[in-house]
Amino acid sequence: MDLSIIIVNYNVRQFLENALTSIFRALEGISGEVFVVDNASDDGSVEMVKSQFPAVCLIQNKENVGFSRANNIALKQARGQFLLLINPDTVVQEDTFHEMLRFFRETPDAGLAGCKILNPDGTFQLGAHRSFPTPWVAFTRIFGLSSLFPRSHVFGKYNLTYLSPDETYEVDAISGSFMMARREAYERIGGLDETYFMYGEDLDWCYRVGQTGFKVYYVHSTKIIHFKGESTRRSSLDEIAMFYDAMRVFVEKHFTESLFVELMLSCGIALRAAAAFVARAIRPFGLAAMDFVLIDIALLIAGYAYRGHPFVFPSYAYPAVYIAPALTTVLVMFLSGVYTTHRHSLLRVFTSVVIGYVLISSIVFFAKDFAFSRALVIIAGCVSMLLLPGWRVGVTVAGRVVARGTRRTGLFGTRTLIVGTGDSAQEVLRRLRARVESNYNVVGFIAPNRKQVGEKVAGLDVIGSLDNVGKVIGERRVGEVIFSMDGVSYADILSVIARSNDRSVNYRLVPNSLEAIIGKTRIDQLDSLPLVDIEYNLHKTGHRILKRLSDVIGSGLLLVVAYPWAWIRMRVVAPEVPGIVASRTLLLPQVFSGTLSFVGRPLSDPDQEGGNPTYAGNRGSYLGPKGLTGLVQINARGDLDAEEIERYKLYYAKNHSFGLDLEIILKSLLLLWKK
Repeated sequence: MDLSIIIVNYNVRQFLENALTSIFRALEGISGEVFVVDNASDDGSVEMVKSQFPAVCLIQNKENVGFSRANNIALKQARGQFLLLINPDTVVQEDTFHEMLRFFRETPDAGLAGCKILNPDGTFQLGAHRSFPTPWVAFTRIFGLSSLFPRSHVFGKYNLTYLSPDETYEVDAISGSFMMARREAYERIGGLDETYFMYGEDLDWCYRVGQTGFKVYYVHSTKIIHFKGESTRRSSLDEIAMFYDAMRVFVEKHFTESLFVELMLSCGIALRAAAAFVARAIRPFGLAAMDFVLIDIALLIAGYAYRGHPFVFPSYAYPAVYIAPALTTVLVMFLSGVYTTHRHSLLRVFTSVVIGYVLISSIVFFAKDFAFSRALVIIAGCVSMLLLPGWRVGVTVAGRVVARGTRRTGLFGTRTLIVGTGDSAQEVLRRLRARVESNYNVVGFIAPNRKQVGEKVAGLDVIGSLDNVGKVIGERRVGEVIFSMDGVSYADILSVIARSNDRSVNYRLVPNSLEAIIGKTRIDQLDSLPLVDIEYNLHKTGHRILKRLSDVIGSGLLLVVAYPWAWIRMRVVAPEVPGIVASRTLLLPQVFSGTLSFVGRPLSDPDQEGGNPTYAGNRGSYLGPKGLTGLVQINARGDLDAEEIERYKLYYAKNHSFGLDLEIILKSLLLLWKK
């Protein structure tokens, strides 16, 4: 048997499925076997392997025994002339195993070898090759010298960043995500050292191989994608501490024991932990300071509005008048979780401001020396209700605008290409549209060849082929590229990614089961989930009050500013050509009275909604008033069916927030501007 492949899995089912699919494609023409050692996953990994990959030799551990021990279990059973340890969060191309076997047969002194490894954004993964963590190399790594001077032969030794990734050469060590070993080397050194639970075992194996007379090589002629760190994200392990501890164990085992090295590693761990703690602690104080300043600004604005100048209080009242109200409101916001667990809740911000000013009014009632005009308090409170939620919305919108400028996302979601045009690609599009919360704005398909360019598939244009996908990404400002496994080879996928090297683009894969989209930053579930009884935000008293207040205030202002213009245009200037802006503006009295809302169901919806047995809990449900705009309206397409419309309405009712309303209104205005 030529090759034994061993995968240790822990709770990365979607990645494992994709890895196994690519592995079996790459095994064509090679006599081989595949082991999956599962470390007590509870995400359905075992069931998936049994049902979709019956040829796999599955080993089920009852507990997470670690990476080294799990690999050793399979190594003892492996029969191949060559042995490959590969991570489940990888994708290999069709020629990977053929190319690696060819290299070993042409290089008799190679005992261990790894290939070129790419990040999901197409950049070279530095961990593909590296040096042993000698005291000097460890020092440059921990204190950042290797990052500051990557091209230096003195400081860049840890990841050998001064060497070209497009050449093959001997190295100290390769990445544990892809390690192919010659059986003779394995029989001389044995399995992985089980002292290492995670991290360090690959370095140790490489070091021991070198001690036998065999060499360790980095091979550039084939490549894989490694999503890196998925298993550790799904565990409670402190990966930073484990990494540095593994380095310490390696140095103590293979180099003379050094108090300096141990002290340096301990300092590295402490510094990283302290930096993380400080970063977590500073952010809430920064938010609170911003709110404190804005509340004081609201007092200045109130003074100017009431008396014509900002400083209206007697001299003895300073600085108490600019400390007590702001401090009281900030404390209420802190107690309500605005700075910790509910940072994105505009409703809590709004409610906290109301409670804060009620408390301030109560305190002033007993402090006669500070019992200034009630009008000042009311005006300051109203301004604070606008400023405190407003700056949060502004930061969010600005962040999206900046992100849009770097092609990552836009106001309507991330601009996305789907690579493939067959049934699988069309099913991906259908499922993305069915998931209202998915932040994808699909702009078109990429065909495997040029013949289909210009055609329409599932209502979308085929706007490019694999040959010019890079050009399409640039012209269409694309932030996500999703590969469906429908007539697209893994070699094509890795070729496209390798040509990119654009960190603003995320490349993502859809396994054959079409259950999820996997990528560097997240996994998005695609499987359709049944709707069950849920509690709609729109039913909650606080949400309804805030929505009604925003409708009354907004429509009241527009009735004064915009309604007269719309009435004259519709009745006098151009009654025969009703514009959408003018016609919607004439509906403002109904928004003010509560018959309509700024954001809600389509105006064409029936007044009384009947029960729909398709969706549990919809009998007599209240999905909000009709609106001048809404999720359905801004997502209107020619092929938008009744089920998709219902999903949009349900999503809005379930996830309603003041911020969502503002976002929908902004999108509506942008659509009008484009027209």
